[in-house]
Amino acid sequence: MTDVKLLTYLFVGASFALYIGIAIWSRAASTREFYVAGGHVHPVANGMATAADWMSAASFISMAGIIAFMGYDGTVYLMGWTGGYVLLALLLAPYLRKFGEFTVPDFIGSRYYSHAARVVAVVCLIVVSFTYVAGQMRGVGIVFSQFLDVDITAGVVIGMAVVFMYAVLGGMKGITYTQVAQYCVLIFAYLVPAIFISLLVTGNPVPQLGLGATVNDGSGLSVLEKLDRTLVELGFGPYTQGAKSPTDVFAITMALMIGTAGLPHVIVRFFTVPKVSDARKSAGYALLFIALLYTTAPAVGAFARLNFVQTVNDTAYSEVAPWFRSWEDVGLIGWLDKNQDGAIRYAPGAPFEGTPHFSADRGAHGERLLTNRPTDNGNEVYVDRDIMVLANPEIAGLPPWVIALVAAGGLAAALSTAAGLLLVISTSVSHDLIKKTLARGITDRQELLYARVAAALAIAVAGYLGVNPPGFVAQVVAFAFGLAAASLFPAILMGIFSLNMNREGAIAGMLAGLVFTFGYIVYFKFVAPEENTELHWWLGISPEGIGALGALLNFATALLVSRIGAPVPAHVRSLVHSIRVPRGAGAPRAH
Repeated sequence: MTDVKLLTYLFVGASFALYIGIAIWSRAASTREFYVAGGHVHPVANGMATAADWMSAASFISMAGIIAFMGYDGTVYLMGWTGGYVLLALLLAPYLRKFGEFTVPDFIGSRYYSHAARVVAVVCLIVVSFTYVAGQMRGVGIVFSQFLDVDITAGVVIGMAVVFMYAVLGGMKGITYTQVAQYCVLIFAYLVPAIFISLLVTGNPVPQLGLGATVNDGSGLSVLEKLDRTLVELGFGPYTQGAKSPTDVFAITMALMIGTAGLPHVIVRFFTVPKVSDARKSAGYALLFIALLYTTAPAVGAFARLNFVQTVNDTAYSEVAPWFRSWEDVGLIGWLDKNQDGAIRYAPGAPFEGTPHFSADRGAHGERLLTNRPTDNGNEVYVDRDIMVLANPEIAGLPPWVIALVAAGGLAAALSTAAGLLLVISTSVSHDLIKKTLARGITDRQELLYARVAAALAIAVAGYLGVNPPGFVAQVVAFAFGLAAASLFPAILMGIFSLNMNREGAIAGMLAGLVFTFGYIVYFKFVAPEENTELHWWLGISPEGIGALGALLNFATALLVSRIGAPVPAHVRSLVHSIRVPRGAGAPRAH
């Protein structure tokens, strides 16, 4: 067994043992502990857990990869997700904590005095959460397949088993303290290789400063200047110039921002602290913890693209570094020798049609042969965007322990968010559908059992989606944010700040936003993918950004329908007033 493989087993095994140990130690004994960790989490711990919950596999694995390949255009993910967290922390979180319930559908059901509104909110939440969790489980599978000689399906199953242990046993209590540990693992795993690579490329140990520093090759060029020049010579557009239209950039950024503010698994974290002031404090701590990774990601993306181009292009396949062949073996890199010269040519465009399909045979140079039809361009290399952060230490030739650390960090990022999402799904089913709607007379013990059964079923569905994902990690997650933006965010915002929004308006708005956004994404991604171009998009907005229009449709529909519905009852208007009074609140109301 190689040093990298041995260290990876050691690091991953130790981190998994830690997570399961925490779950056993913090086993939930009541629904209050299962849903909101008893409401006694310290703001610093909650800030760290929120950061881990929010920084998913998309943040750790895929965001820097998408920035690496999209350049300037990829920063929409950075701006949207960061801005969205600020929006959530300042605009929604304190008010929802003061409301004092367990779940987002709880708030919507009580605020809009309707079981139908609660059920619609549950449907929106489940669609959003399962879309999101698909990306997390794919991230788990990628890490296992590359670093532990386990195929993606088996890797997803192992990840499901670990999440089952601490999500089903510990509930929010177990997940909270597990996420604290996972944050420590993932941030250390992200920063250490970034510092190493920044030193190697520029001599500056601070990646954020290294991005603008001069490259250590005697050219006198900065990292971005060097990257621009290198890519232009290969036929690509400049790294620092965007190709997307301003309309689409704005729409994607807005969809990600308000989608973040509507994500139920992040919102529920603010229900776990003792009082409203602690919700504000934990939001501030989380923003600090998140900034450590998000300010580093642009540098990681630029370093990864530069190292990839310099390592791969014009290199004979027989002399290519071992990392290239190892990623080729798991199907996330493909090389098609179009001109039969034995050298790897990297250029714009897809090298062949579709994703790579490898045969069992090897080519004349030892490469894995593909059964795909080649395209008519000069590019011979397919590389999955999701591998760039994971492969970056190998490309840069860093020590084996750093490579193993990144594998453990990627798993921590994916599992922390997956656990939060699965808990939100299970609590919505057990608390909002069963306890509050279908079987209101069940005991606390029965409700806890239903929550654990729902969590187990949710994990099984998440595993299937991880094996059969509808796109690469950041893309899948972007769809989830778009769906949250179009369905939950407007209902939450109007529920807090509008005294006149009634149940008819809220229900109609959520359904209109969800159906429109979901239909748009499904059409362009699955029904007619050949039409997924700016020429066919409505108003030039891509499926990743359509959630912004879906949110506008939600607002417009809700406002229109609310005018013809019955007035909001006096007790609900009083509830809205009480939520907005800037004083602390006690524990969640008894159930």
